[in-house]
Amino acid sequence: MTLLSGAGADSDPAAEWADRVSSSLGGRVSRAEVDRELRELYTALLAALGQGSLDAHGEEFGEVRALLTELSRNRARQGFTPSETALSVFALKPVLEPGLTGGASGDIQAYLQLAQLLDALGLFTIETYTRTREELITAQAEQLLELSTPVVKLWDGVIGVPLVGTLDSARTMVVMEKMLQALLDTGSEQAIIDITGVPAVDTEVAQHLLKTVVAARLMGAECTISGIRPQIAQTIVALGIDFGDITTKASLADALRHALRRSGTALTTLPGAGAAR
Repeated sequence: MTLLSGAGADSDPAAEWADRVSSSLGGRVSRAEVDRELRELYTALLAALGQGSLDAHGEEFGEVRALLTELSRNRARQGFTPSETALSVFALKPVLEPGLTGGASGDIQAYLQLAQLLDALGLFTIETYTRTREELITAQAEQLLELSTPVVKLWDGVIGVPLVGTLDSARTMVVMEKMLQALLDTGSEQAIIDITGVPAVDTEVAQHLLKTVVAARLMGAECTISGIRPQIAQTIVALGIDFGDITTKASLADALRHALRRSGTALTTLPGAGAAR
């Protein structure tokens, strides 16, 4: 590819390329870092073109794609947009355009072929960027899921799982795994699933709760569901949901008292205090 090779005869195309990209990123990446990235990419691009290939997905462009993958993933983590990421490739076009001045038709044809190649590589960065963002979003969602599903020890032999928000299949699995692990780690035989923070209970949510209770029973633990507010109770009756022999309580305090009694803990009410110990 004579056009790309010749572009560096009287100037430094890699430096000009880095200047253009650096200015478009608004100083959010250092000029030195941009120069390092693009010089490596420029060198790899020259090497691939030197093998006579213009197939962006060919074996000759393996190193180019690897460098673009690294660049795209870095830009995604740094919060840049797909357009800003792809510009790192497309910005090479205006660097090469001056080589067309007074050039022969062969140079123009070579430039057009190179432009198509850069377009393909630019699209590759967008695809890689998108996959990386999806991975980041999925990882953040999993972290939030973990944080929104705490398991706490309420008493010796009693653990609690306070739920807040919508309960779906993915979250049910997290709740089940964390609760069963907590039962094993603490040796508890009583678990309280508190749904005070669950906005609504439908048939699907009820099925998720039942599965969690059954899993706990398989480990020899008994579950109590607390937080059955009047509105939720009415909804459960209207939907015909049957919790069977699962104990339900209106509040977490009621459920804790029930669990303590079932575990054989003696409760004493202090005069005027209304507290059990």
